[in-house]
Amino acid sequence: MLQPKRVKYRRPHGLSHEGPAKRGKNVDFGEYGLQALEGCYMTDHQIEAARIVLARYTDRAGKIWIRIFPQMAKTRKPAEVRMGSGKGNPEGWVAVIKEGRMLFEIGGIPDDKAKEALRMAGYKLPIHTKVVKRTKALTEAEKLKMEAAHASTLDEIKLEDSIQKETISDTGNETPAEGAAPAEGAAQSAATPAAAPAKDAAPAAEKAKKSKGE
Repeated sequence: MLQPKRVKYRRPHGLSHEGPAKRGKNVDFGEYGLQALEGCYMTDHQIEAARIVLARYTDRAGKIWIRIFPQMAKTRKPAEVRMGSGKGNPEGWVAVIKEGRMLFEIGGIPDDKAKEALRMAGYKLPIHTKVVKRTKALTEAEKLKMEAAHASTLDEIKLEDSIQKETISDTGNETPAEGAAPAEGAAQSAATPAAAPAKDAAPAAEKAKKSKGE
């Protein structure tokens, strides 16, 4: 969950989300962006929910940019409390979103998949949004960088899928797989019964000698 590590004022004055945004309105990093059509206070939980949708729909491929940050503490007073006695206690963190602000950007994946991912992420937000395409053309270096990031991400996903995770128990009661070495506990338990008959063999031999002597 996004939240600031340290703030100068614990209970700040509220900032208004009315009016158009003056900066942060263009797609500056990726190929497509999700733009706000109205203002609001967007919580850190709502931002995280949209980010999860983008990551899951794209299978963690490409690159995602979060253009907003919940830097303002939202306060609230308890129920049935009289007016006055200072400002309420902080309850969460919000980002001040104005009309036209760019919320998320995505790049390094096919166009149809990027637009659909942003459209689905917009359902997790409390305001109306639209998908915007980058107007400034990408340079060849930027395209190659995005493609390299996409390829490296796919390689990491394939590597994670190829790793076979085996659960090893401490009890030693599980049957080992074919070709696998038995667990340490299982080896000790198997060796213990074999040693027991050897101990019992010595008293039996002594009894036999005594019976012959008699």
